[in-house]
Amino acid sequence: MSDETVKNTEDKPDEKKVTEQEPIVKQHELELGKKTLKYTTTTGMMPLKNAGTGEIEAQIFYMAYTLDHVEDVGQRPLIFVFNGGPGSASIWLHLGAVGPYRVKMHDEGWMPEPPYRLIPNEDTWLDKADLVFIDPVGTGYSRAVKTDDNKKYWSLQADLDSVGEFIRLYLTRNKRWTSPLYLAGESYGTTRASGLAGHLLDGGRGIAFNGLVLISTVMSFQTILFARGNDLPFNVYIPTYAATAWYHGKLADDLQKKPLREFLDEVEAWTESEYTLALMKGDKLGADERETIATTLSHYTGIDKTYIDRADLRIHIMRFCRELLRDDNRSVGRLDSRFKGISGQAIAEFPEFDPSMIAIMPPYTAMFYDYVRDELGYETDLNYEVLSFNVNQGWEWDRGAFADTSERLRSGFAKNPFMRVFVAQGYYDLATPHFAAEYTFNHMGLDAEVRDNIKFHYYEAGHMLYLDVTCLAQLKTDVDAFLG
Repeated sequence: MSDETVKNTEDKPDEKKVTEQEPIVKQHELELGKKTLKYTTTTGMMPLKNAGTGEIEAQIFYMAYTLDHVEDVGQRPLIFVFNGGPGSASIWLHLGAVGPYRVKMHDEGWMPEPPYRLIPNEDTWLDKADLVFIDPVGTGYSRAVKTDDNKKYWSLQADLDSVGEFIRLYLTRNKRWTSPLYLAGESYGTTRASGLAGHLLDGGRGIAFNGLVLISTVMSFQTILFARGNDLPFNVYIPTYAATAWYHGKLADDLQKKPLREFLDEVEAWTESEYTLALMKGDKLGADERETIATTLSHYTGIDKTYIDRADLRIHIMRFCRELLRDDNRSVGRLDSRFKGISGQAIAEFPEFDPSMIAIMPPYTAMFYDYVRDELGYETDLNYEVLSFNVNQGWEWDRGAFADTSERLRSGFAKNPFMRVFVAQGYYDLATPHFAAEYTFNHMGLDAEVRDNIKFHYYEAGHMLYLDVTCLAQLKTDVDAFLG
């Protein structure tokens, strides 16, 4: 074999056998007002092995926080935390709401001027529970050993299998099988959490959760995917359109003067009745009825009545984001409709970008890279996939069907009626609207005995509702009460 052949072989990382590495363990002390948190972080890779050969096929990156000097660790609550995407790392919940440090933004959540900084998070959940932040394969630093094998993990079932296996391994290796167990997910992370609640009870896995924390919930993708022939999103998005128009002052005085919740009660009642019936009638809708619906829809959403009529009474999310503030040459955010972005072309049909995503990406990315090395002591030159385009584009959705984990959650309740669910929804969330989440829960066919196990909480912010410091503090209070 020539030297050149040897060199080429060595340059192929997929042909190198991966061995398990010890995680990085560090002790910390953090002053938070009148209390001091002493805790240990464990940062590293959890191996996913081939059942037959025992060889590592993929590694899941995680960051665990455990409070020190706990008398009975086995009885302390343990929360597994992840974000969504499905190609998103856990960075948002980690450095935005749950971990001991958070990215400093403006109080409403607006992007600060660089350079950015981390500050102690007085609303961390660590005082109530130990925390494990999980980055599924393809996100964060998590990778399959063979590059081509990454796609094996990019589907609903494969994701449940791999994250479920991570949870089993973590409980085993850290002797936490007797701890009260919780899942906390955001966006697609709520899809994952709902699915895991049923998945980990079945197949001999025997893992039952005390509770789920679902932030910005989507279980049924039929509620959020706009497509011809699927009228459901056009319906359940209306209250969030209305809240957005109310926030930006685009409604008539009689509506602007109403408190937001009172206004939304009115809008939701109309949406469930008159608007739903109008959409069901389709082309059978009479001219007078159509005129009435278009007028009311314009009154509630701030969108021109003629535009609504030409759109066949159906307002697409991206058109709404562009149309509401068109006269100001601005668009509103999808993740958080309080945010405004400058439009490149006044005539453009869709927004050029999501101003709410652009506002958070640089601060969170920069602070994570600094934090993971400086505070957690984990060093690697790998790119941390904050929001992986490859995962989102390569995800294998069920063909001809909308992804849906609500049935798995219903099954989880049937088999574990002690489980409780906390649902946190932002009124200005145009990615996973609160009315869509309510619709899904109301159509799960839950037994009456467990319906009271589900509690909704609402916040005047968007998808990452914790970006607003008032909502962040309220979320902490609500989660503390949920954990008990």
